[in-house]
Amino acid sequence: MNKAFTRETDLPEDEPGAIEPPLPQGAKNYITPAGHMRLKSELKTLVEVDRPEVVRTVSWAASNGDRSENGDYIYGKRRLREIDRRIRFVMKRLESAEVVDPRDQDRDRVFFGATVTYRDGKGTERTVSIVGTDEVDPARGRISWVSPVARALLRACEGDVVTLNTPVGGEELEVVAIQYESLA
Repeated sequence: MNKAFTRETDLPEDEPGAIEPPLPQGAKNYITPAGHMRLKSELKTLVEVDRPEVVRTVSWAASNGDRSENGDYIYGKRRLREIDRRIRFVMKRLESAEVVDPRDQDRDRVFFGATVTYRDGKGTERTVSIVGTDEVDPARGRISWVSPVARALLRACEGDVVTLNTPVGGEELEVVAIQYESLA
């Protein structure tokens, strides 16, 4: 059968939804030194470990003959496309990254890299670290510098009360503490 009539994948190679959300228009790709190292480490693992392993599997599967019903070949090729897509994404993010060391920031105000403890209107205290879009981890309290909470907190000092705009109205947040430390 002609290759033009076969379908090796269910997803287009450059499906827009397969990549993390882009930065806001005109925004810089700020990242902490630890986040930059993690991206570089991920790229190295993808290029030196994951991709060669999948290439070996696909090569072995291709040598077995009929590829049309060869699961190792079909799924290996799909995985290879996923790895290549992630490699391209990480490389673009690293190229556009602007590394900002939190320890170099003005310690009296909330800026990129700050770890902020704030109290909401109900008296609940929360601690968040303001990081780059590639470092977001809500379970560890890491929020993007473009998130609504981070935007409300930016440039505030300890003791300041800022307003977080929410769909149901404004919510008052009181800045309790500001720290700058390495976000390893």
